[in-house]
Amino acid sequence: MKKVAVASKNPVKLNAAKEAFGLLFPETQFSFETMPAPSGVPDQPMGDEQTYQGALNRVTHLSTHADADYWVAIEGGIQERGGELEVVAWVIVKSKEGKTGKGRSTTFSLPPAIAKLIREGKELGHACDIVFNESKSGYKQGTVGILTGNVIDRTRYYVDPVVMALIPFKNPHLY
Repeated sequence: MKKVAVASKNPVKLNAAKEAFGLLFPETQFSFETMPAPSGVPDQPMGDEQTYQGALNRVTHLSTHADADYWVAIEGGIQERGGELEVVAWVIVKSKEGKTGKGRSTTFSLPPAIAKLIREGKELGHACDIVFNESKSGYKQGTVGILTGNVIDRTRYYVDPVVMALIPFKNPHLY
């Protein structure tokens, strides 16, 4: 059995990693553990580079503090484009063999009421909870789930970039 360490205690990120590994490697059994890891960036990363750096810092920390075959870091952030704020996420996976894979999510624009709260210094999850009168939405459906009527929840939003980050491990002869 292969061991996967996920750089978060958030069940959404753990479930996304479990689903992605299961999709790409259905013949392999995995055990999963979670462990918080510092991002080294603000709690609400702003910009694509800062979001990427947060994921990289988390996976680097995790790979030196947790015994595993794979380490997974998922970092959600906000980027500005054309005066609007968009949600983005980066995923970085490292293996015990030293291979690294990266994946980036699709983006979606935030409603002006949420964007205003983020510009005032609130994190996305807290801003979403205020606007939609929710509690800890970031540990459940997330902003994307609320905005899509749960057609895409936060777990599903993260599954595809985890799958993309696993491509080098699915195709080791090419990487």
